[in-house]
Amino acid sequence: MIRSQLLESLKTYQTTFDTEISFIPRFKSLLVNFENCYERRLLSGHITASAWIVDEMGGSALLVHHKKLHKWLQPGGHADGDENVISVAMKEAQEETGLKSLCFLHANIFDVDIHLIPQHKTINTHFHYDIRFVFTADSNETLVVSDESNSLQWFPLDEIHKVAGNNNSIHRMVLKTKFIFK
Repeated sequence: MIRSQLLESLKTYQTTFDTEISFIPRFKSLLVNFENCYERRLLSGHITASAWIVDEMGGSALLVHHKKLHKWLQPGGHADGDENVISVAMKEAQEETGLKSLCFLHANIFDVDIHLIPQHKTINTHFHYDIRFVFTADSNETLVVSDESNSLQWFPLDEIHKVAGNNNSIHRMVLKTKFIFK
């Protein structure tokens, strides 16, 4: 899904969440007005891609405990110039989990989020414009914790609120997952 396809997908993206609806114009503006929006050197904000990974029954999701942010999050990361956000999400998921059984549930956008990343060392505060895709994986497969994480764990959907705190985007993806697998 390259820039033109992403723009088209955002135009037709359907959500019932007001927060996501408010993000769409900002995504479109970034994609249209900044040629380098897939580069982390765009200091105001840039495109990232994430993988919401659920087990094959849709009852649990895999989260990583991010070293820099000290939070439980879905795997994901910078596009670093790659406009194919689907392949970025897949690459990040594989690198951060070690999973080989990853499979797209569907190739449509699952969720969109814009979130502030705090200053870290010499990198100033900036926004991540995150495009998220949903994957399934075998929850019995061996996990590999990457250098970017402290831990990696499957959580039952009904228990994610205990580790996600007030992260509304995680809670939103839990609700969407329950809807898909009901």
